[in-house]
Amino acid sequence: MFARQIGIDLGTANVIVYVRGKGIVLTEPSVVALAHEDGQQRPRIVAVGEEARLMLGRTPGSITAVRPMRDGVIADYVITEYMLKYFIDKTCGRIRIFHPELMICVPSGVTSVERRAVKDAAVRAGARDAHLIEEPLAAAIGANIPISGPSGNLIIDIGGGTAEIAVISLGGIVVSRSVRAAGNKLDEAIASFVRKRYNLMIGERTAEDVKIQIGSALPMDPELTMEVRGRDLIAGLPRTITIGSNEITESMDPVLQQIIGAVKAVLEETPPELASDVIDKGMVLSGGGALLRNMDKLLTQVTGVACYVAENPLYCVAKGTGLALEHLDFFRRSLVAVH
Repeated sequence: MFARQIGIDLGTANVIVYVRGKGIVLTEPSVVALAHEDGQQRPRIVAVGEEARLMLGRTPGSITAVRPMRDGVIADYVITEYMLKYFIDKTCGRIRIFHPELMICVPSGVTSVERRAVKDAAVRAGARDAHLIEEPLAAAIGANIPISGPSGNLIIDIGGGTAEIAVISLGGIVVSRSVRAAGNKLDEAIASFVRKRYNLMIGERTAEDVKIQIGSALPMDPELTMEVRGRDLIAGLPRTITIGSNEITESMDPVLQQIIGAVKAVLEETPPELASDVIDKGMVLSGGGALLRNMDKLLTQVTGVACYVAENPLYCVAKGTGLALEHLDFFRRSLVAVH
C-alpha cells in the first residue's frame, strides 16, 4: 500500500486538492477564521475553508477571517501550516499509517526563502515529502499541453493573487513573467470604483459577486446589469444601486492592462523559433481569471495571437500538480529545487 499522492494548488483565493486515482476531491477558499480570547497568546482557529469564507466581513470583534496566502506566497506561516494540515486531514482522514506525498505549486517568481517556507509548512502539516512545481508548468500539464516536446507553448494562468505568463519548451520555462495583478486586484478595483462613483461602500465578497455575475473584459452590447447593496458613505445608511457591466469593465481596465503588459513582455522576449510555434498554436488561458467574460477575446485583440480557454480552467493547476506527481520521474527535472 503506497502513501497517498496528493497534488495541491495552494492558491491565494482557493485551495484545490487532487488525489491520485480520484481526481479533484476538494475545492475550498483559502480563508481561516480566528478567535482572539482573553489571556490566550495565540488565537484559536474557529473555521477553515468555505465555512470561514462565509464569515468574511461579517465577524464580531473577537473573530477575524484572514487569508494566510497573499499574492501567491505565504503571508502567515503558522496559519498556512494549520490550513494545509486541515485539508490533508480532510483528504486522507485524521488517523493514517502512511504520510502522503505532496506536490505543491508555487508562482514562477518566488524566492528561495518563499519556496522553503512552502515545503516546510507542508512537511510540518503531515507530508512525508513535498515537491514543488512552478504554477505555469502545472497549468500547462493540467491543460493537456505536450510540454516535453521541442515546440513552444504559451500559457497564461490568472489566479487570485498572481497572473503567470510563460513560454514552455522541452519541459522547462524559457521566458516567464509573474505579475501581482489578478482576481483579488480586480475585486479591489471594483469596490474602489463603486466607492468613488456612487459613494457606496461594498465588501470584497460583494465585489467578487459583481465580477462573476456581470464582469467582462470588453464592453458588452446589450449590457448586463445587477443590483448592488452596500453602505452609503454620506448618509451612513444601507442603499441599493443598479450597476452595468460596462462600468465594471471600465473599473477593471487598469488591472487588465497590467496583465496585458506582462503578456506582451513575454512575447517580446520569446526566441523567434518558439514565437512562430506560439503563433501557430495560439495562447492557452487557465486559472479562475480565464472565466472572466471575453478575457480570451481581449488578449487576442491586443496581441494578434489567438487565445483559447483551457478545459476546466479553474482546475488546470491542481490537475497538473497531481499528474506531475504521478509521473514524477518524467517531470523530475521540471520541478523547483529547494535549497
